[in-house]
Amino acid sequence: MQRSFWHSQAGDSSHSRREFLRNSGGGLGAIALASLLNDDRLRAGDSTPNPRTLTPSNSPQPHFAPRAKRVIQLFMAGAASPLDLFDFKPALIKHHGQPSDFGEPVEAFQNGLGPWLKPVWDFKPYGQCGKMLSDVVGELGKVVDDIAFVHNVVGKTGVHSQGTLLQTTGFNRPGFPGMGCWISYGLGSLNENLPTFVVLPDHRGFASNGTKNWDSAFLPAQHQGTVIFPGRETPIADLFPAKQGDFITRQSETVGIELLGRLNRLHVAGRDDDERLDARIRSYELAARMQLAAPEALDISQEPQHVLKLYGLDHGKTEFDKEINPIEEIDYFSRKCLVARRLLERGVRFIQVYSGNDNGFPRRNWDSHEDVERDHGPLAMGMARGAAALIQDLKQRGLLDDTIIHWTTEFGRMPSSQGGKGRDHNPYVFTNWLCGGGIQGGITHGPSDEWGYKPLDRDNPTEVYDIHATILHLLGIDHTKLTLRHNGIDRRLTDVHGHVIQELLA
Repeated sequence: MQRSFWHSQAGDSSHSRREFLRNSGGGLGAIALASLLNDDRLRAGDSTPNPRTLTPSNSPQPHFAPRAKRVIQLFMAGAASPLDLFDFKPALIKHHGQPSDFGEPVEAFQNGLGPWLKPVWDFKPYGQCGKMLSDVVGELGKVVDDIAFVHNVVGKTGVHSQGTLLQTTGFNRPGFPGMGCWISYGLGSLNENLPTFVVLPDHRGFASNGTKNWDSAFLPAQHQGTVIFPGRETPIADLFPAKQGDFITRQSETVGIELLGRLNRLHVAGRDDDERLDARIRSYELAARMQLAAPEALDISQEPQHVLKLYGLDHGKTEFDKEINPIEEIDYFSRKCLVARRLLERGVRFIQVYSGNDNGFPRRNWDSHEDVERDHGPLAMGMARGAAALIQDLKQRGLLDDTIIHWTTEFGRMPSSQGGKGRDHNPYVFTNWLCGGGIQGGITHGPSDEWGYKPLDRDNPTEVYDIHATILHLLGIDHTKLTLRHNGIDRRLTDVHGHVIQELLA
């Protein structure tokens, strides 16, 4: 079979794509070569280190002096209700049960436009800042003076999959890298033995979109998130040989990995324009190093009793009732938060911690169409205990100053009722909060209107691009310059939008 120029063997440089284009009559050949090398590849300047030789010592440098080095994103899958957690609305209490009137036609996801529904739990002030929080997240009152709340965040859709992608990738459709991928690409690693980007899903399964929320898309595959399930018998899939592979020894595994490495490097030689195999090589090499580093990092039994007590992990329970309950949710979410802290200490740069999954009914997520109290209650208590403990733990270790904590969800929930005890989707306004790493604590930015239906100032809402731009800024990155040329477009996390929210900066 005749072989095409485009599929010639490595080492036959006279038939390589590069040589063919270099020798194609100058102008057009040079233009085609530039397009070939620039499309779908890193474009961070001539001084960018070769991805094959990246280490913590020669990783890309930030654009300016950073305030933070690391990020933890706490994601509430299913759409948490700010009206029942953080965004106190006395008008809903005053007009509870009265017909809702939004002053305009409203398109609701499931026609959840019943009477006004007051907050499910009572609110009271916490901290020196006097922030009003609901009783169900009262644990956050211990750290509320470190938190900046943003109550006027707007979305683009009331569909879970799209709303989740918008928050995690900056786009409401698949095919774009997660924020952790961009940060890994932009700043590189802080360690050599653990991934740069780690995902800690809900113990029951993935949120909407699954792996698309942390996929590297058109960035090199080495920047995708590594999934870890703390508490499972096998927290990291395929890191160690399966039980039936008892014939595999440490020595034979090492020799096999070395042989594969040599074969792969022979294949990749001369294919500088294709980084897919190189990313796979790096993944295998990292996996080998993780076999030593990961078990120690995930072993919370090494923590002293007072730390376990802080996170609510000192109850001694090993099994839980089948029904969802607060102790179970505290255990699972706090366990992820404690593992996240241990990973941060060991140089992981970006961690996503999920609460809630997308595995049907009865609900084990924040999508409270039927009953806010039933669905939000245990999840909120678990989240508040774990998040508060994480903030306190980081603070006492001196890590909060250069670690950003970002709480988010795909959209909010309506101030009107659905079926008497539930709330429908509300993409028109919802809440994010941030903490640590250069964030000014004890403040509230951007109020929603009196009902919590839309931003009070509808002309100046906060968008996810602004949150992402602010986080990148605190990491020392100009969000307009963190780009990659893909399909003829300079892609970036913030698309063509976004501005740094100066009011949040300390």
